[in-house]
Amino acid sequence: MTQATSTEHHVAEIQRLRRELDAVILAHYYQESAIQDLADHVGDSLFLAQRAAETDAEVIVFCGVHFMAETAKILNPDKLVLLPDLSAGCSLADGCPPDEFAAWRAQYPDHQVVSYINCSAETKAQSDMICTSSNAVKVVESFPADQPLIFAPDRFLGRWVARQTGRDLVLWHGSCEVHEVFSAIRLEQLREQHPEAVVAAHPECPEIILDQADHIGSTSSILAFARQTPARAIIVVTEAGILHQMQKENPEKLLIPAPGADETCNCNLCPYMRKNTLEKLHACMRDREPSLELDPDLAARALVPLERMLALSR
Repeated sequence: MTQATSTEHHVAEIQRLRRELDAVILAHYYQESAIQDLADHVGDSLFLAQRAAETDAEVIVFCGVHFMAETAKILNPDKLVLLPDLSAGCSLADGCPPDEFAAWRAQYPDHQVVSYINCSAETKAQSDMICTSSNAVKVVESFPADQPLIFAPDRFLGRWVARQTGRDLVLWHGSCEVHEVFSAIRLEQLREQHPEAVVAAHPECPEIILDQADHIGSTSSILAFARQTPARAIIVVTEAGILHQMQKENPEKLLIPAPGADETCNCNLCPYMRKNTLEKLHACMRDREPSLELDPDLAARALVPLERMLALSR
């Protein structure tokens, strides 16, 4: 079977199984192009959480990383939630062990906790409200000005939110391994090569990168900027999977992925997101596994700050 024939087979079977299972396929912008093209909904973390919360489908197939599928399960405890590769993790979630976070948080008993959605259910359960990069500023501003806040686990997103809000946030020392490796020097060189280009960056990037950006925002915000800017060239400083949707929406524009510090690797690709493949998507729907399972008490506690975020975002 040729690769093209194999792809056609997997696509046909996924379409059949979607109908048979009454399944909805949710995919993040950082998934491979073939998966994005098959999904019922493609979006950022906030959009996908909203779609997971409102779906009537019997089965949710989440093409993203573990914390995203876990979030869908928290919102739908009685539904089957599938993830093509259960080992698709996240450096932010893995870098915030719940026990260590609890001990650290205990040093700030008068603080409330805003946690980025890129964290485990255990960390969510210790939080007062969840946020995404789309609504982090709005979430922080929803707290009284005199309420001390912890922001976890992404320190770069937290610093950017602090700058936008003027709030003094206590930050957990976490980061995204993809966004952290973008090179400020190589970005500056790229801007010199393309003086007509504007720069759009994700707020998970370090400040030295954000200081060079014309636009800073979530993946959905970067996509909107690409549609609206009159510039004909855009340097994109986030995971390169976003370029698929961006090019579909802006076929006439030159999209330039920002380089990492190491020229020998695809450092702007998330290794966890790329664990999901068309073959694994087909297999998980065919076999009804791997599925997400959560302790009901943990899920109930994690649901509270998630619902607060969703209510604020309506």
